[in-house]
Amino acid sequence: MDRPVVVITGALTGIGRATALAFAHSGAHLVISGRREAEGKGLEAELRELGADAVFVRADVRHDDEVRGLIDQAVARFGRIDVAVNNAGTEGQPGAVVNQSAESYAATFDTNVLGTLLSMKHELRVMQAQKRGSIVNVSSTYGHEGAAYASVYAGSKHAVEGMTKSAALEVAASGVRVNAVAPGPTDTGMLDRFTGAAERKAALVSTVPLGRIGQPDDIARAILFLASDAASFVTGQIVTVDGGKTAG
Repeated sequence: MDRPVVVITGALTGIGRATALAFAHSGAHLVISGRREAEGKGLEAELRELGADAVFVRADVRHDDEVRGLIDQAVARFGRIDVAVNNAGTEGQPGAVVNQSAESYAATFDTNVLGTLLSMKHELRVMQAQKRGSIVNVSSTYGHEGAAYASVYAGSKHAVEGMTKSAALEVAASGVRVNAVAPGPTDTGMLDRFTGAAERKAALVSTVPLGRIGQPDDIARAILFLASDAASFVTGQIVTVDGGKTAG
């Protein structure tokens, strides 16, 4: 595909940022989104220095009108959307089930689940009309495994994977593909917050068969593959990228 038009939510840090940089290096046009204006403009400038035609659009994926505006601005600028990466997410409030509340549930599910649903809603209205496009949602290995003290987060990622498969079946006949990547332990701020201490992080790394923690670039490369025409016969799949952690 020549210079695809790519929309990325949650693009300002971690996996989203690595994905934006990887697409920029590949020559894509980029619409990046997040909630923090200063960081967004900074990343926009960085992407432009790499030669990408990039624009930042501030949007909160929990709000339908803001997601609609993001997608409409992408189409107004570039005329189409070829790829959408739905990366906006939060770990919420990790902890025991008995310590969760309606508020902690909503804080996690509104971003991780509702945000993914609203993003796909507006991306698909464009892509189905085009009769082509690729959506990649970002899940987690916790989306298909249990996780003590992360029940709400794990539940939200189970939901993302279910929505990914259901949307893929719904839109396959239109030529649009929908997949997800499920990262294992990846060196991001979210992992630091989850583990809370260097020794806990090191203990987690020791459980990875490849012997190292994942890097955001590892996940970005998997996203670029799923988004590309090289994966043109892949849809409805959850691609685990975890150094073998869930293999056995």
